[in-house]
Amino acid sequence: MIQQADNPIVEIHDLTVSYYKKPVLWDIDLCFPQGNVIGIMGPNGAGKSTLLKTMMGLVPPDSGYIKLFGKTLDEVRKQVSYVPQKESVDWDFPASVLDVVVMGRYAQLGLFQRPRKADKEKALACLHQVGMEPLAKRQIAQLSGGQQQRVFLARALAQEAQLYLMDEPFVGVDAATEKMIINLLQSMAHEGKTIIVIHHDLQSAPNYFDWSVLLNMRVVAAGPTQDVFTPALLQETYGGKLTVLSKIGELLREQAWPTREPN
Repeated sequence: MIQQADNPIVEIHDLTVSYYKKPVLWDIDLCFPQGNVIGIMGPNGAGKSTLLKTMMGLVPPDSGYIKLFGKTLDEVRKQVSYVPQKESVDWDFPASVLDVVVMGRYAQLGLFQRPRKADKEKALACLHQVGMEPLAKRQIAQLSGGQQQRVFLARALAQEAQLYLMDEPFVGVDAATEKMIINLLQSMAHEGKTIIVIHHDLQSAPNYFDWSVLLNMRVVAAGPTQDVFTPALLQETYGGKLTVLSKIGELLREQAWPTREPN
């Protein structure tokens, strides 16, 4: 079951990606709707991170193409923000929290232009949004995992993009940080921004995402989350690897997904 979005902000057609001649993504056809928080879920090795990296031009496709806003990435790069996995970052790099967030302004600056006072003020405002302004002068190496993720999010906000690609932003964060992040992402979606998130917790997904993709090297299902989250489609995606399937199926049968807490 693959539903196509009307007026999609991202279009992926006939995409195949491989590492060392071994396919990682196979014949991917997807469209993502604007103004939604979108979850991409699947087992380890399903190609989720590879999909985001290919959208960002970090991994070359074997075939197919991707359009963002109906254009190539190079034409719209300033409108796209990428938040990689926290583990892929060198947190020992000598930079302050504010320095890292100001880096999000570089896409708005001309070549060789230094950040202006207004850029630093914008960075501080973004730190305030994620509750990290008091730690603006602290070295990033001194932060906890949840604090690091908040700084990453602030840097993405500082870019003032329209499309955000986030690779597992909830991994290694505390419950308060996770709630803050999802509330902020949902607020951004209400403003017309589009956020695509790689996620692994199936039980929280129906409350977090308007639109979901189930991926296992190929697209198993895509569409509104309530249509995608069925026991049959989850079983097809995860197979015997998913120990929580029985719990998911039970909740679905009872229609007992917990309601989203008010912001």
